[in-house]
Amino acid sequence: MIKKIPKPVLETLAIFHKNNFEAYIVGGSVRDTILNIIDINDWDITTNATPSQIMKLFPDSFYENDFGTVGIKTEPFLLSGKKGREHDVIEATTYRIETTYSDRRRPDEIKFAKTLNEDLSRRDFTMNALAINVENELIDNFKGQKDIQNKIIRAVGDPIARFNEDALRMMRAVRFAAQLNFKIEPETMSAIEKNSYLLPHVSIERIQEEFSKIVMSTYSRHGLQILHNTGLLKHIIPELEIGIGVTQNHHHIYDVWEHNIRAMETCPSKKLSVKLAALLHDVGKPKSKRGKGRDCTFYSHEYIGEYMTKRILNRMKYSKKIVTHTSMLVRNHMFYYSVGDVTEAAIRRIIHKVGLSNMKDLMDVRIGDRLGSNTPKAMPYKLRHFQYMVDKVSKDPVSVKMLKINGDIMIKDLEFKPGRKIGDILNILLSEVIENPKLNTLEYLSTRAKKLRHEDLKLIQKDAKISIKNKRQDDDSKLREKYWVK
Repeated sequence: MIKKIPKPVLETLAIFHKNNFEAYIVGGSVRDTILNIIDINDWDITTNATPSQIMKLFPDSFYENDFGTVGIKTEPFLLSGKKGREHDVIEATTYRIETTYSDRRRPDEIKFAKTLNEDLSRRDFTMNALAINVENELIDNFKGQKDIQNKIIRAVGDPIARFNEDALRMMRAVRFAAQLNFKIEPETMSAIEKNSYLLPHVSIERIQEEFSKIVMSTYSRHGLQILHNTGLLKHIIPELEIGIGVTQNHHHIYDVWEHNIRAMETCPSKKLSVKLAALLHDVGKPKSKRGKGRDCTFYSHEYIGEYMTKRILNRMKYSKKIVTHTSMLVRNHMFYYSVGDVTEAAIRRIIHKVGLSNMKDLMDVRIGDRLGSNTPKAMPYKLRHFQYMVDKVSKDPVSVKMLKINGDIMIKDLEFKPGRKIGDILNILLSEVIENPKLNTLEYLSTRAKKLRHEDLKLIQKDAKISIKNKRQDDDSKLREKYWVK
């Protein structure tokens, strides 16, 4: 008997059975139940009832696709066993058998099958070809339970045929390996290697979804290594593979490739953009490497990496939000910090540069960077002190919005004319306040603004650039000179 099946799911099965239809729970929920995974995403049913027959049994159901899947509305039930995650729809799909796949993505035609075994035989892996009947008994026609117990991913039937039907199944195999720490059995692995060239037939959006799940998996490094070994990665992010064999300097014991995938896996963040930043933080190193051995350098690799990250993530159709956040973290992951050597003003400049809300994410990338270098401590004293300093200055003014003066005050009380000069002056005032927060008073800033109002616009713009931008560059030059000091 399989435990932990929600009552509405069992009641739905019973309604099918009462009306002389076959119905079984299938798919990932069965697999995850056997694995004792609490966080189950959905409960699916397969049946010999046609969509029209299903809708007669369940008047509130809906049918909005071409795959024979009907949404059955039920009483709300906990989807994953965790409080607050309720669900009220169960998907029921008519037994089906799929024909040819001309584009290696979608079946050319969907045909309804007559038996459960026909339906299960078209599924991707044995661990997903399991079913539970109305008596709560496990149906296992392809020895999927044994493969789950042995932690093996095995294609149902001929693996080459399965991957020719839908090339995305190769990515799914890797994703399951990364999520569950399973091994892909040799014949299935060989079929992935032979058919990896088919992956470009799949839409980049579907590839991106599976890749993101791999990156967020507990054993993500295992997944990335399989992507490389099978030849799939060269169709996704070939830029990562350039780092294979590119040795590094000083504290690094791994090449760029190994370091990047280890940094991704050990990064403590639960955010996709931060995990991606950890994976791509040193993607610019191969292009920036100068010299050989322990004294080689990678000056400006963070700038190169930022550009490459934008290009990679845009190509993979990630959202603008993820592209912007990830590339910002890659660009700034080399922030220099040494106790007693960096002032509070320098910390404020870093916060001004990346935003206070992003400081934890930046620290998480650095932690992954350190652990990915086989450094024993994720948070050594220097980083703990850096966090202390960030907390200490977190309420200090680091943006124009935090100044005690603004454009409205300058126009209304100081008789400034609207225009670009106001913004330039505010930037100069901000640079002074970042150096000394005590200057952030309306009296001082008003007096200073009046003094600057008659200055030449070009000189003001130049001063604004020197006051903030060039000091950031000074910080960056320190970081490049002391790159290996993490």
